Amino acid sequence: MQTDFALLADAAAIDASGKLSILGIFDHISAGDFPTRHDRMTLVFRLSASADEAGRHSISIRVVSPSAEELSRLDGELQVGPSRGPGPIRIPQVVHLDGFVFPEPGEYALDVLVDGEVIDSVALTLTSTAGMAQA
Repeated sequence: MQTDFALLADAAAIDASGKLSILGIFDHISAGDFPTRHDRMTLVFRLSASADEAGRHSISIRVVSPSAEELSRLDGELQVGPSRGPGPIRIPQVVHLDGFVFPEPGEYALDVLVDGEVIDSVALTLTSTAGMAQA
């Protein structure tokens, strides 16, 4: 199994037909003080599975700090249905991480794991605006 894409956004939704809508893609946050809380953050990705990968899989999302500390982990299960035609099985995913607290500036990783293996990682850079001149 692999991802077609993975990104961070302000919001995302999947409608009844499976269409994915994404609003406000970002990869950088500036903050005056740390720790800092980010009110709206959504991890969006789409899995792509082959017909022989149908069945139950474990899925995890983990947030890793710049100092390589695992700050958060969400674990679940994913049931991949049988293929409905030629080509891969596509599974869009929206994970809300609203109100997440970042302890320090630096580069964070939001990892997507399937069956214990990291299949994608989204980088998020946090910078401090403390001490910067305001115009």
